[in-house]
Amino acid sequence: MKLVSRKDWGARAPKASPVYLSSTRGVKVHYTGEYEDPDILNNHGRCAGRLRAIQNDHMDSNGWNDIAYNFLVCDHGYVFEGRGLHHLSAANGPGLNTGHYAVCGLVGNKGTTQPPRDMLIGIRDAIDYLCSRGNAGQEIKGHRDGYSTDCPGDPLYAWVKKGAPRPSAPPLEDDDLPGGRLNEGPQAVTPIALPKGRYKTVGFVCDNALQGKPPALLRVATGTGAGTWQSEQVTVDSTQGQTVVTFPDAGNTVGLSVRREDDGDVAVAWEVS
Repeated sequence: MKLVSRKDWGARAPKASPVYLSSTRGVKVHYTGEYEDPDILNNHGRCAGRLRAIQNDHMDSNGWNDIAYNFLVCDHGYVFEGRGLHHLSAANGPGLNTGHYAVCGLVGNKGTTQPPRDMLIGIRDAIDYLCSRGNAGQEIKGHRDGYSTDCPGDPLYAWVKKGAPRPSAPPLEDDDLPGGRLNEGPQAVTPIALPKGRYKTVGFVCDNALQGKPPALLRVATGTGAGTWQSEQVTVDSTQGQTVVTFPDAGNTVGLSVRREDDGDVAVAWEVS
């Protein structure tokens, strides 16, 4: 989780000590309900300033003790500490704040209205953090659940209604053909998401004979949409030409991982096909 403390985003001190909250039934997800500038999508440096503006509005215009939310998440997936753990929010509505923590994604009803993938990851991070560290229960709801409001907006609410699933890795396009070099020793790992069924094999080459070194030893694992992985040890020897591993369940393969099982002295090039 990319957590940003109150100090790091320049938060003001609350007007009074926050109200302690020992536990909640879960978390409610919010949006700002305002215009969110799309230019911020390419400029994370403006996100802290946006939080300070929201806090000023909540404290000076609404007269609240602090920024309303427990955590806020920017377009880039950073989780900004608002009221934080075990503190009563002011975001869910009268009489509703003791039941749930409040997490706000920085999308609005104009400008940026679609939550980017990184934001969804950050909101999920914040929810998991509140569950593990803030004694939040398993309920994940939108602000509109139990309160008359459009919040958190239709796009974000649709994700909440699905259970706020953690987004999977995006599929690779054809011009991003997976490949590369393994030359970092035993810790070299390349977990790659693959479009389902698009690739059938992965090939490896090295130049160990030219360097007078032993063949490379790799552990190659493939994953399927069912969440199962199959692995095998592979020897890559330049005297034998290219080493090709055929995916055992190619039609359902969605993931590939390659790990060194030697000392990493010989660089290995690889590519799927």
